[in-house]
Amino acid sequence: MLEQYPNDAKLVFKNFPLTRIHKSAMGAAVASLAANQQGKFWEFHSGLFKNYNNLNDEKFDEIAQSVGLDMEQFKQDRQNPALSAMVQRDLKDGVGAGVRGTPSIFVNGRLLQQRSLAGFKQIIDAELAKKK
Repeated sequence: MLEQYPNDAKLVFKNFPLTRIHKSAMGAAVASLAANQQGKFWEFHSGLFKNYNNLNDEKFDEIAQSVGLDMEQFKQDRQNPALSAMVQRDLKDGVGAGVRGTPSIFVNGRLLQQRSLAGFKQIIDAELAKKK
């Protein structure tokens, strides 16, 4: 959709760690933001999902090394309270928006029900029509 609507759509990622289901979810969210500090969010994010059933601090370090992060900087950034606060804000925003699980996709605040390319196109076109 970003390719089809290069001037009208943007992707905004928010963390919504499901801590009741995944004990390492909060740590993973903070670690992904630490990776983002070095411009490697999506690479790190992919590593998290490939290893979703085996996440812990050691695995975060392994993924960080595999995507080429400066490990000292990564470790410092993971301790940055501002990143934890960002995850908490994302979580609060998600609860306020009615998020019940992940992934949840919103287009201009509307929850996407039909998760297909056609569903994306339909809701984006409807939102763009409102602007006209």
